Amino acid sequence: MMSLPFYQKLHQHYDRSYRSKDLSATMSQYQQEKKSSAIYTHGSTAYSSRSSAAHRRESAAFSQASAASYQHQASRASEFALLSAVSHKAASDYGYSHGLTDSSLMLDYSSTLSPQTKRAKKSLLSGEEKENLPSGYMVPIFSGRQVHVSGITDTEEQRIKEAAAYIAQRNLLASEEGVTASKQSSVSKQSMSTLHQEEAFEKKSRKVAIREKAEHLSLKKTLEETEAFHKKLNEDNLLHAPEFVIKPRSHTVWEKENVKLHCSVAGWPAPRLTWYKNQVPINVQAHPGKYIIESRYGMHTLEINACDFEDTAQYRASAMNAKGELSAYASVVVKRYKGEFDDTRFHSGASTLPLSFAVTPYGYASRFEIHFDDKFEVSFGREGETLSLGCRVVITPEIKHFQPEIQWYRNGAPVSPSKWVQTHWSGDRATLTFSHLNKEDEGLYTVRARMGEYYEQYSAYVFVRDADAEIEGAPASPLDVVCLDANKDYIIITWKQPAVDGGSPILGYFIDKCEVGTDSWSQCNDIPVKFARFPVTGLIEGRSYIFRVRAVNKAGIGLPSRVSEPVAALDPAEKARLKSRPSAPWTGQIIVTEEEPTEGVVPGPPTDLSVIEATQSYVVLSWKPPRQRGHEGILYFVEKCDAGTENWQRVNTELPVKSPRFALFDLAEGKSYRFRVRCSNSAGVGEPSEATEVTVVGDKLDIPKPPSNIIPSRNTDTSVVVTWEEPKDAKELVGYYIESSIVGSGKWEPCNNNPVKGTRFTCHGLKTGQSYIFRVRAVNAAGLSEYSHDSEAIEVKAAIAPPSPPCDITCLESFRDSMVLGWKQPDKTGGAEITGYYVNYREVIDGVPGRWREANIKAVSDEAYKISNLKENMVYQFQVAAMNIAGLGVPSAISASFKCEEWTIAVPGPPHSLKCSEVRKTSLVLQWKPPIHSGRTPVTGYFVDIKEASAREDRWRGLNEAALKHTYLKVQGLKEGESYVFRVRAINQAGVGKPSDLAGPVVAETRPGTKEVVVSVDDNGIISLNFECDQMAPSSEFTWSKDYVPTEDSPRLEVESKGNKTKMTFKDLGTEDLGIYSCDVTDTDGIASSYLIDEEELKRLLALSQEHKFPTVPVKSELAVEILEKGQVRFWMQAEKLSANAKVNYIFNEKEIFEGPKYKMHIDRNTGIIEMFMEKLQDEDEGTYTFQVQDGRATGHSTLVLIGDVYKKLQKEAEFQRQEWIRKQGPHFAEYLSWEVTGECNVLLKCKVANIKKETSIIWYKDDREISVDEKHDFKDGICTLLITEFSKKDAGIYEVVLKDDRGKDKSRLKLVDEAFKELMTEVCRTIALSATDLKIQSTAEGIRLYSFVTYYVDDLKVNWSHNGTPIKYSDRVKSGVTGEQIWLQINEPTPNDKGKYVMELFDGKTGHQKMVDLSGQAYDEAFAEFQRLKQAAIAEKNRARVVGGLPDVVTIQEGKALNLTCIVWGDPTPEVSWLKNEKLLASDEHCNLRFEAGKTAYFTISGVRTSDSGKYGLVVKNKYGSEISDFTVSVFIPEEEARSVAEEPQKGTKKAK
Repeated sequence: MMSLPFYQKLHQHYDRSYRSKDLSATMSQYQQEKKSSAIYTHGSTAYSSRSSAAHRRESAAFSQASAASYQHQASRASEFALLSAVSHKAASDYGYSHGLTDSSLMLDYSSTLSPQTKRAKKSLLSGEEKENLPSGYMVPIFSGRQVHVSGITDTEEQRIKEAAAYIAQRNLLASEEGVTASKQSSVSKQSMSTLHQEEAFEKKSRKVAIREKAEHLSLKKTLEETEAFHKKLNEDNLLHAPEFVIKPRSHTVWEKENVKLHCSVAGWPAPRLTWYKNQVPINVQAHPGKYIIESRYGMHTLEINACDFEDTAQYRASAMNAKGELSAYASVVVKRYKGEFDDTRFHSGASTLPLSFAVTPYGYASRFEIHFDDKFEVSFGREGETLSLGCRVVITPEIKHFQPEIQWYRNGAPVSPSKWVQTHWSGDRATLTFSHLNKEDEGLYTVRARMGEYYEQYSAYVFVRDADAEIEGAPASPLDVVCLDANKDYIIITWKQPAVDGGSPILGYFIDKCEVGTDSWSQCNDIPVKFARFPVTGLIEGRSYIFRVRAVNKAGIGLPSRVSEPVAALDPAEKARLKSRPSAPWTGQIIVTEEEPTEGVVPGPPTDLSVIEATQSYVVLSWKPPRQRGHEGILYFVEKCDAGTENWQRVNTELPVKSPRFALFDLAEGKSYRFRVRCSNSAGVGEPSEATEVTVVGDKLDIPKPPSNIIPSRNTDTSVVVTWEEPKDAKELVGYYIESSIVGSGKWEPCNNNPVKGTRFTCHGLKTGQSYIFRVRAVNAAGLSEYSHDSEAIEVKAAIAPPSPPCDITCLESFRDSMVLGWKQPDKTGGAEITGYYVNYREVIDGVPGRWREANIKAVSDEAYKISNLKENMVYQFQVAAMNIAGLGVPSAISASFKCEEWTIAVPGPPHSLKCSEVRKTSLVLQWKPPIHSGRTPVTGYFVDIKEASAREDRWRGLNEAALKHTYLKVQGLKEGESYVFRVRAINQAGVGKPSDLAGPVVAETRPGTKEVVVSVDDNGIISLNFECDQMAPSSEFTWSKDYVPTEDSPRLEVESKGNKTKMTFKDLGTEDLGIYSCDVTDTDGIASSYLIDEEELKRLLALSQEHKFPTVPVKSELAVEILEKGQVRFWMQAEKLSANAKVNYIFNEKEIFEGPKYKMHIDRNTGIIEMFMEKLQDEDEGTYTFQVQDGRATGHSTLVLIGDVYKKLQKEAEFQRQEWIRKQGPHFAEYLSWEVTGECNVLLKCKVANIKKETSIIWYKDDREISVDEKHDFKDGICTLLITEFSKKDAGIYEVVLKDDRGKDKSRLKLVDEAFKELMTEVCRTIALSATDLKIQSTAEGIRLYSFVTYYVDDLKVNWSHNGTPIKYSDRVKSGVTGEQIWLQINEPTPNDKGKYVMELFDGKTGHQKMVDLSGQAYDEAFAEFQRLKQAAIAEKNRARVVGGLPDVVTIQEGKALNLTCIVWGDPTPEVSWLKNEKLLASDEHCNLRFEAGKTAYFTISGVRTSDSGKYGLVVKNKYGSEISDFTVSVFIPEEEARSVAEEPQKGTKKAK
């Protein structure tokens, strides 16, 4: 059996490709098969009668299945009904229920998805396929024969008629007393007679016949009603909305398996189908190999390969055509085998597991602590950019395989993944990524992590600035384009106005539309609309559109907004009908509840007509369809009239309205109108509706008034909270825009680009320390209000608040009656410096705490305190509160219980006050304080441990092998983005003490804006360290340290701080100043930086200081000299840089020289070039030149010595250049005469000339004799040439070319004699040798010739031949030569010894150039055979018979004369001779004597010629080698007198006859 497609295995469905033949062809084929069915008779049981019960069981099952199909869709039932009847008859005729398993007999053409089972029959499916089948589904089995049962016809009416046969047989077989034995065809009867004539019949009773007749009449009526019903439903037989014949089925699969979702869609035009995952379109290109989407023959398939947990989702198939859109849904659940969990399943997605996965049903934890690390801050982006928000989520306790549910929110609304935004969960980090920012993305973003019943969340604001305008001064793009009130032919578009108008008021907006699936945008309105709402009309029903909006002002049109979501132009009722689901199961009956057709009913008037929107540009009407409208579709006509009149005018005469909405344009602003609507159908136009109230054309919605009472208040050092009061009588407010301005600047900047709700907003991104004022505008659809009054000015700085609680209280040392506590400072100082701490304590007796007592009355400045007057062996608890100028903060959490007792341990206590500073992406500095309890012996060092924050306790590792002597350590080699914790242990002679409290977690990262300490050396050589901080709080201060010990009282240093900058100056830098210098900024989040001064850096700084104290002018180029074009001499040097006050002294032989006629000086202070020029060098100018430079305090010089040969050479070069310049004032040679050999082996003499004009002449000479040139030079390219073809020895000589005109002349000579000539000839020979063609083989009558062609040949080119590597010795048999351009080697009478490789070498005087040919094998055989043939042909040509000479071409002779011709013939052997006359053989006779004597002479004699002898004669000579014919013509003429008498004689004779 052929392999079945998936949809044929899982569904009782027929593709249209199986419905290609009509019923008559199918039935005739069945009848032919019945006639031949005798071949399948294998026993009497094959055609035995079955019992009535068997018939009833099969008929009932068949009937129920068919009925279910009819309920599924009436039209589909009519299409498939007859199929089942044919199938049943075929099955019964062929013994379908008798166990025949031949594939050709297995026919089951069921056409429904019936959940009922039919009679058992042997399945042709494998066990695996059976397991995959859904329960209750029937599987259609197709035979191997070419039998196609179809829906038979294309029209709905015909299908309904053809269903009659099926329903009749269904009712007949369902009756209790029917025919229990099938009638057989004639062939079947013959077969049964063969099988012992076994026949069984039961007679029909009258009762049964009457019942059948009644059922037939009932069926006929039902079909007629159904046909009429479908006619109403299908007024348009061409267009059909999408309809799912087969919907995708939900699947539950194991991980790593593949899954396929199938669906089949009908509709016309053919619907376009799109697959979605969780409402996001599936992009196959974005996930190569993951998804495969196919569409074949109306069946659509989505295949998901290697399913993982991420593929658990809801999938949607969306079908769309011109009639509408329809969706079908299916869910895919991916399961995992027990015990195979791994972390890879949680690597992406906004939420990794359902909520039930995050709870702890087995008691893993009773409470979860969730906190966020490495959090995203307030972010700023620009339209079109990408942006990512992320934070690390830490869950305590950590339960393996259980992950939190992560959800993102914007302004309190959940954020769903889309093409604009994607979410990601890596297992410990949640990320939200914007692929293309838009102003719609601006808002407050919240990430929420949920574990069971517990959740925590974190929020920060995202600001999106406008993209740069393409046209300067154009407004920004609108935002939040939304489609409302979609109907058949119009849609209302709304949007929000932008905050930035480009500097001039916005004149209005243009709305653009684009049909989904195309890239063609069209403008909907010609005149800009000011109202932020617009009805778009003229849409095509059933099609989907997207929209965008552009703002315009006097500068131009701004950028378009983000496109809207797609929306279909459909009637809401039609859209609801398309998305509706069946409301009740199939009951087995068809009930038609439609009212009787009411043909010719004129529709009534619409109801509830009202004006739902009125603006300056348009008015929108809304109404309800009439109750009386018949079964036809209705159209609407809108009419208007001026208020106070009854002159009604139809508005939409040319374009009737289909939907109960209409927008009227082109109304006069301020004028009053009334409106009414009429309905129409084929029966006519109905009565009008009731007219509306008088409507004045104008904006019903007013622009809001400006907000009031603008109050700014401090928030952070970069933000301010602004509050205001809502304007009075405000309607339909969209939100508010807030703007800020630095006091005195006059420049306003938007604080938000997306209108905010409410009357409070936090303005971020402000500059710390600057004073700002604020103003607010209200926004609704009518426009933006005027600006509010400016607020009071406010300085941007953090609001002061009490500090947060200290943490990590620990006992540092314990005595009999006192204890030393330590703690960590608060995370937040409240914007002011912490002034001290207060400690409280209480006793704990038998686990019951007592009342709190104050440990100190005066605030403690350190983060450690000794509490005295305690009771020995009593247990105590403590808490600490921090204080600043804003007040006392919240107390810390209650510490652990500590027992007051004398510590007798020998090892030291834990270090305390651990602090991380100078945090960078690969390093940080860890500082601590020594332990209070040092043990029995002093502390000798410290050990530092590190581990990742998320690592287990056994993952601690030490950072130092040897104990540290100091209380700090710079930790290197950290991994960027990783979070770490640290601890420190002290050591003494007794051993290592217990570790300190943890420091951290700290993320290794370099925060934006981080700056480092910079070393500088000023002009006086003073060395200083400088640091700048842009993130200081108002109370922040700079603290300098050396080796992390404060340097406040150091006599070697001086510190100066001003604003956000600080400088530490070394008074006298020396070896005692070696160390690490660090600068900390208090009241910040650990801002610090350090600088290391080691011995190498000390040397560099001291050298730099010395250079700055005694500066020199840095020289880029030392003093040098060069000769200029006119023979001038230029002395020059270049300094690195020169100021405007730089001066230069010019010294010659220790005497200063000054500018004058001989010397010209110049200084270019921009480039640092210093120059001195001299017209010419004379003998007295020999000596030493020096340039002395002074630039402020810096000096420098450079010297050049020009003495002896150096000077003379320079002087000679200067004179030469001067003469050259003079020469170049007239026509001259830019390039002198030279030669080159062309590719044609000619010699080209050429030169390049310059400064020529039209009158300039050029003359060529050879050996002082002028050479005549055919063509005159045009000097277009400045090149003059003389071509010498076939250059040889005769062309040797001295060539000269002369240029001259009235300005002067110039000449160039080229000697081509002696060595120069030899060099040229060598190049000529080389070029000729390179032009040689490959050796060819030619057979001649004498032998074999090898040859090659060259461009031309000269005697200087030496030719050598070799045979098999041996030079050839030339003889009479083997010769070499040159004929014209052919170089050859002739081998006469070749023999087998002449076989082999032949090489021709052409020697150009320096190099040999070889050409080789192989004369052996087939090449030799062919050449030798050709030689033999040519030799025989030559012999034949030599000895063949021929006429050597003697015969003329034409003989003209007078009649009666004698003709004697003699010719010589030759041939070996002697040829035979014969004569022809007029191509006929001529024999010798008395009149014509023919003779051949001595074998070489032939005679032709006519004693007296007659006119009859005229004609064409030929001499034929012939021997065995050939023959030849020599033709001649004999012309006999009669003298003139005789000719006349001859002509007269006939005339006389005629007369006599008379």
